[in-house]
Amino acid sequence: MEFFIYCRDKPDTDAILEELAEAHWSFMDGYADAMIARGPTLTPDRTRHTGSMHIIDVTDDDAAHAFAFEEPYFQAGVYAHVVIHRWVNELGRTMWDFRSEATDHPRFLVIALGRPGASSLANSRLEDHRRYLAEGRYQERIIQRGPLLSDGGTGWVGDVMLVEAPGRAAVEAIVSGDPYVSAGVYSSIEIHDWEFGGRPQRM
Repeated sequence: MEFFIYCRDKPDTDAILEELAEAHWSFMDGYADAMIARGPTLTPDRTRHTGSMHIIDVTDDDAAHAFAFEEPYFQAGVYAHVVIHRWVNELGRTMWDFRSEATDHPRFLVIALGRPGASSLANSRLEDHRRYLAEGRYQERIIQRGPLLSDGGTGWVGDVMLVEAPGRAAVEAIVSGDPYVSAGVYSSIEIHDWEFGGRPQRM
């Protein structure tokens, strides 16, 4: 089962993040085979950590919760809030499979939460939504995407997308043109500065 997990930092946790970085990476090493995508969210100037995002493929809800709540940063009280949702890998790949020639473009995490009661409306526009994101001008920018599901995986509750783009305005343009947005299926849309995560490579 695939899960999207996003942990938002409490303020002023930089020192703890640095102190426990090796413990965090060592914990994640144990989930290397389960990783679909990972990485920190950042302030708009990309100088400070604001959260931690992981998409993983594990056996069940209990395994996803163990991943989130046994992680060293969580145990140390770094996070103010943890979001866990079932997720579907619509592209059938990991972030490491993504290839781009735009090596200088920043990357972003988009979290769009569905409006209560809008799942039927979302379903009626699903093919338009998928077709829009699969257009040539956008598909080469999308690192990963897929719907968020309710507990038990029985219903749609939103969407998550990882995007590489020249800047935030380009991501906003992609989002604003989505048929789901014009149909009013989302209650909120967050765009976070984000980058590929993982243990720093030793030179």
